[in-house]
Amino acid sequence: MPKKVVVLGSGISSLSAGSFLAKEGYDVTLLEKNDSIGGRARKFEKDGFVFDMGPSWYWMPDVFERFYQQFGKTTADFYDLKRLDPSYRIFWQDGEHTDIPAEMSKLEDWFEELEAGSSKHLKTFLAEAKYKYEVGMQDLVHKPSLKLTEFADMRIMKGLVNMHLLKSFTKYTQKYFKHPKILSLLEFPVLFLGAMPKDTPALYSLMNYADLSLGTWYPMGGMHKIIEAFSTIAKKQGVKIETNQEVIGFSHAGKKITAAHTNSEKFDADLFVSGADYHHTDRLLLKENANYSEEYWDKRSMAPSSLIFYVGVNRRLKNLKHHNLFFDTEFEKHAKEIYTDPKWPSSPLFYTCVPSITDPSVAPEGHENLFFLIPIAPNLKDSEEKREQYFELLLERLEKRTGENIKENIVYKRSYCLDDFKNDYHAFKGNAYGLANTLRQTAFLKPKLVNKKLSNMFYTGQLTVPGPGVPPSIISGEVVAKHIAKEFNK
Repeated sequence: MPKKVVVLGSGISSLSAGSFLAKEGYDVTLLEKNDSIGGRARKFEKDGFVFDMGPSWYWMPDVFERFYQQFGKTTADFYDLKRLDPSYRIFWQDGEHTDIPAEMSKLEDWFEELEAGSSKHLKTFLAEAKYKYEVGMQDLVHKPSLKLTEFADMRIMKGLVNMHLLKSFTKYTQKYFKHPKILSLLEFPVLFLGAMPKDTPALYSLMNYADLSLGTWYPMGGMHKIIEAFSTIAKKQGVKIETNQEVIGFSHAGKKITAAHTNSEKFDADLFVSGADYHHTDRLLLKENANYSEEYWDKRSMAPSSLIFYVGVNRRLKNLKHHNLFFDTEFEKHAKEIYTDPKWPSSPLFYTCVPSITDPSVAPEGHENLFFLIPIAPNLKDSEEKREQYFELLLERLEKRTGENIKENIVYKRSYCLDDFKNDYHAFKGNAYGLANTLRQTAFLKPKLVNKKLSNMFYTGQLTVPGPGVPPSIISGEVVAKHIAKEFNK
């Protein structure tokens, strides 16, 4: 009889782990506390609008394709993947804007316009970033990171030397480029990694390769098409998914868990994997069997949380693209208010996604679907008054920079912030993006995917290896599943 596995949560990492475990012959059940699956990648529908609640950037298409192929499928079996061109629009402090082209020759031309000789430097910079991406995404992130000796491989050891782990991202980029717009373009992905660019390892220039070389994509129908695809694969492998089943505790027998207790049922199993918030599982559910102390968790550096607005307007917009970055205020000041001196930002950068420009199916005819996001420090005091204050600020900045006055055209609005992340996901300190990707929280220095006290308890997701983001979460599920299979199939 196959071993029974209970997986907490139905986000990307849980669906990935469940699919791989079922493929190995395990009897898998996923328990989801909410009424819909997908975790942070859930969707909701209202008045003809279809809103993706979390991830809106589709980067690293090779990671998705690799996942599908391991189950005999391909991306095209599930959705039409479209490369965006321009990849996104950036609004600058000088009142100008730039559409970042998908075509590399046009991107090189723009670099050259700003800074003579920079197109040549871009080629070198991206060649080094490609190397980091290939070593990182093919080797490093697939390690369970339980001990240092996992990395004692000649290719990996050589890679670590060339990965610039000990170099500052800021100093590394400034070795190649001087123009502030180029530096802002390269630093933008780092804003969500959990540290100031000057404190982030230059390793993460691999994100620039993912952005500028591999491109920005969109699954027609919305980002939730990913969840539908993963769910289809999981169910085809035999995974059972139960919604409205919040795990509130466990039964124990010696150094093993024997059952997960939800708000309405008890689920017996041989093995348990938590794709729910690691801190919540560790401290509130496992209690004396926790991997880490509260003091340990309080010392972790967190990536940002977010203030999000889902907005529907009853007219089309002309002066925005699918993705829009408002860098019309000081980058470093906002970053400091997230990482160095946590507070509500005084003049924040923000991001606006308008997927209905690419995909009319996500809004009623003649309407537009907007997603606003401000990255903020975790663990701030949330309130409706604070949310409204920032919404007014966003509308004012949007009109000033684009000429689009939408205030009188809003037919739907919903906000989502720290308290919602805590309520819906038990998110530690209300985080949106997991642990910061600092050198002290990389690879085997992250919270472990195995429980040190219980022989049948494991973890997956953005607070363990390899880290936050949709592609790393896909890999996280695979890594923990294959580690379990290796240990228990002996």
